[in-house]
This record gives sequence, structure tokens and C-alpha cells, in this order.
Amino acid sequence: MDISIKNIAEEEVTADTLVLPFFENNSAAFYDHLDSLIGGFIRKALHSKEFTGKHKQLTLLHVQNIKAGRVLLAGLGKQSDLTAERIRQTGGKALAYLRDIGASGIAVSNGVFKKTAGDSLNLREAKNKPMYYFLEGGLLGLYKFEKFRKAENGKEVKSVSILAADKDIPLRKLRAAVDAVNFARDLVNTPSNSMTPETLGSIALSLSGKKIRVKVLERKEAEKEGMGAYLSVAGGSAESPRFIVVEYKGGKGAPLVLIGKAITFDSGGISIKPAEGMEKMKYDMAGGAAVLAVMRAASELEPEMNIIGLLPAAENMPGGTASKPGDVVRTITGKTVEIISTDAEGRLTLADAIGYAIKHYKPMGMVDLATLTGACSIALGGEAIAMMGSGPELMESLKKAAEETHERVWQMPLYDEYRDYIKSDVADLKNAGGRNGSLVTAGYFLREFSGDTPWVHLDIAGTAWNDKDRPYLPKGASGIGVRLMLDLLEGLCSSEK
Repeated sequence: MDISIKNIAEEEVTADTLVLPFFENNSAAFYDHLDSLIGGFIRKALHSKEFTGKHKQLTLLHVQNIKAGRVLLAGLGKQSDLTAERIRQTGGKALAYLRDIGASGIAVSNGVFKKTAGDSLNLREAKNKPMYYFLEGGLLGLYKFEKFRKAENGKEVKSVSILAADKDIPLRKLRAAVDAVNFARDLVNTPSNSMTPETLGSIALSLSGKKIRVKVLERKEAEKEGMGAYLSVAGGSAESPRFIVVEYKGGKGAPLVLIGKAITFDSGGISIKPAEGMEKMKYDMAGGAAVLAVMRAASELEPEMNIIGLLPAAENMPGGTASKPGDVVRTITGKTVEIISTDAEGRLTLADAIGYAIKHYKPMGMVDLATLTGACSIALGGEAIAMMGSGPELMESLKKAAEETHERVWQMPLYDEYRDYIKSDVADLKNAGGRNGSLVTAGYFLREFSGDTPWVHLDIAGTAWNDKDRPYLPKGASGIGVRLMLDLLEGLCSSEK
């Protein structure tokens, strides 16, 4: 898609549709000149209350006497309530609507934003541009996953022009972030018979380039590393596991390690899940997809730091060679784990990934992203990521990134008493401590492997999948974590300068 900035008047732009953002009951005067050219249709819509500027409200006008054949009035809500997220949502609704009615060339006026909105947003100065958020929501809202469908109507937005905007809107960054989110969405939405650990490894290898080095460990190599917990998860599947390592070298010093749970399908293993809704369990690699997408974006944006992405990819199936409840496995750190539930498999793969990161990279910090517990959805619904960890500074940086991106995090406790929940009678730990406190005891299990390295766990189980369309989050995989991590990297790089 072509995205451009044009310093021309609204009436002069050639486009299928011209989008005019409006504040509620407060923007008519900004478009008086344009309205006089098109016969006062804007005033008529406002006076009739057909359009008031209410948040996410859209009204389409068919017009003459300007080069655009249609004008879309897009409501931002009250100016006093303006936030980056509300702008994203309006952008998402507006561009998806125009795509669905066949608009391929869209122009968006920046007039109202330029005159009034900039001072209303108290966000990071470098990105404090309302039009950035409008475009971000709009482009994210255009996503569709149609790889396995016959072509239907072929409707597609091919160009977006921004009128009267500052030239320093970071379009390169915007494109990279949106492309990365959609890349992650594609990985997660792909059915598990087409997205196996081997396939994921091949996709990772395709990212190799100037600053990206990729290696993929197969079963025998993982055995040599002593990753018995990770390998136990893959034991029942005909699909061979792949431990994916993506190294980005962009600076000096110890790297930040990003770890993504990458279970390409989770049946629950011997502790099998209920049949209803099991088809959705292709999404259990959403954390790994996010990490791989962040590494892809890093190769384009070139942050001045070192980053390692780890994806312990496997399929969890109940075959004759599958792990059984009561089995004991040994991790890369030497700690042993009694398997209480084979459906608590993600933490087994992450434990070995955390151990691998410390053994080989001695990182400055680690962040893992995982669809880890159903308890996360029960606690926070689909509105926030559960965050816990042993790196307070890293968690504070993530809170700032969450505020900027609206990929919200909510910190949960990791009291020492939680260790009693995962004590085993036959091993160092057990992988499940029962229903009580299951969200945080899963996190505490991972803490047992992070040692003194600053570490943060992000449980994205409630946010990685949308059961219905949202303004810029279409139904299906959300791509959660990608923009959050990219903003974290930006913040960390800025703090080092």
C-alpha cells in the first residue's frame, strides 16, 4: 500500500473518498470552505443530527465540485476525551468501512488534528502526532486473513494520502510495526496442519540477513542441550520440535532476550482439553509469533541494541509416546519437574528456553510472552495482559510501552509463598499447583529458572485472540505484544543515549 503526505487542500486531492475527522459538536467551522464547495452537505448532516461527531460514528456523503467523489465524516468524540486509543479506534472503523464499500484510494484531512489535537495528548513526545494514531488504527483495521478462501470481491485499499500533515510523521516506523503485527496475525491464524514447528522454523530461517542470524535446533541438538522439559511436550506428536534462535546484532553489550511460547497446536496431551473450542488452540503459538514478528521488524528499524528471540516450538498431542501425568523430566538447568498436567505444557518449554538464554547469552533482561493460563482470561478477560516478574525496572519500562500502545499490562504478585503451591514430593518442582492461584503459580514456576537475571512474564492468553471484531482488531489473532515490544525496544534504546 502506498502511504504519502501531500501538502494540498482537501478539495484538490484526487481520491475515491476524503475522510474528515470531527470532534463531537465542535468541528463544523474547520471545514466551512470545503462545505461551501459541496453545497453545504456537512452542515446539513450536523444540523439534522444525522452526524454529531460521536466517537466512531461514520456518515458518508456523495458530493460534487471537488476531486473526491465521496466524503466520510468520522467522529472522534469530545475533544476533552481525546486519547491516542480513541483516535486509533476511529481510524480503524473508518478505513475498514471504506475498504468494504470498495474505496481503493483514500485521503485523510489532518486539519482538525493540526489545529487542536496535538496539545491534548500527553504521550511520548517523539510520537505525539494524532495522525500517526489514526493511520495506525486504520491500517491495523484493514487486516483480513483469506489465505484459505477463494477470492471473493477483491476489495482492497491501495493508497492513503495524508493532507496538510507534518513531514516528520514516522511512516517508516508505522509501516514496519503494522507489517509486523499482520505477520504475527498470519502465523497464528494459519491452521496447525499448515503451521507446524518445522514450518515455523523455515519461516524464521527466511528472516536471515545482514543483522539477523537464525539457527534452528532439532530434537538431537535439544537433547544435547539437556532440554528435557521442552522435549517432553513434543513426545506424543508426529511433528518434530524445533527450538528456534533468532539473533539480532545492533549494538554493544548484553542482549535483551525475548521468548515466545510456540505451541503450534495444543490438544492438552494426555490431559486432553474439551472438544468444544479446541480448534482455536492453533493460537497457542501467539507468543512465538509476536517474538518472530518483532525480530522481523528489528531488521527493518535497526534499533541500536542486541536482541535475541527464542521460540521453543512444539506440538502437544496425546500419542503413545506422550508424557504422562506423574512423569518426571529434567530441565536444562538440572532442576527436575514432576508433570501433574500435560496441559500445563507451555511453562515446560519456557523453562528450558529461559535456561538456554542464561546459559548462552547472559542477557541484561528477559521477557517471555505466552498464552499460558486460562486463569488469565478469567481474571482479566480480553482487556489486559497479566504481567509478573523479577525485573522491576524492566516492568516499569513495559508499563510505559503499554500506555503508549494500549496493549495494557496489569502487574500480578509473585509472593514467595507461592513456591509452596508447586512443591513436588518426587522432584524439585511440579508443573501445576491446582486451581487456586493458577495464574500466578504458573509465573512463579518460571521464576524458578530465571535466577538473578531481570525477567518479566507476560501472559497473553486473554488478549491473543478476538472472538469478535473490534475497531482495529479484526476477529481472530490480535497480534498482541508486537507493538508493545517494539515500543519497549524504542524506550530502552532512548534511555541508553
